Amino acid sequence: MAPRYFLDTNIFLYTFDLHSPKRTKADQLVRRALANGEGIISFQVVQEFFNVALRRFAQPLSVAEAEQYLGTVFRPLLAVHSSVSLYFEALRIGTKHRLSWYDALIVAAAQEGEARVLFTEDLNHGQIIGQLRIENPFL
Repeated sequence: MAPRYFLDTNIFLYTFDLHSPKRTKADQLVRRALANGEGIISFQVVQEFFNVALRRFAQPLSVAEAEQYLGTVFRPLLAVHSSVSLYFEALRIGTKHRLSWYDALIVAAAQEGEARVLFTEDLNHGQIIGQLRIENPFL
């Protein structure tokens, strides 16, 4: 089995942006994650996505659409849930690597899920944190 990878929230948001040049790549990453079972997310990705999709999209998702997305896209990928140990690790990572709380929490979740790559545009492309490599898929 190939190494696991973690998808940050922005990747899912771009799949709904009809005008973004990043949409195609984001779609490919999500489809690949669902097809091969190697992509993972955390509870935080779900929360951040729905915060935007239900309130800030030009055409917000309906509850029925959100439930459908939750069941077909997020449920199969959801591998890391909140825990006190995750929060402690995020605090340590944030301090050591000078990351914001939410970025540190994403990194901690990716590590807890045993991902080797974190796909995000919110951190430094090529940065290594522990065994985790940060990659901006849109470069």
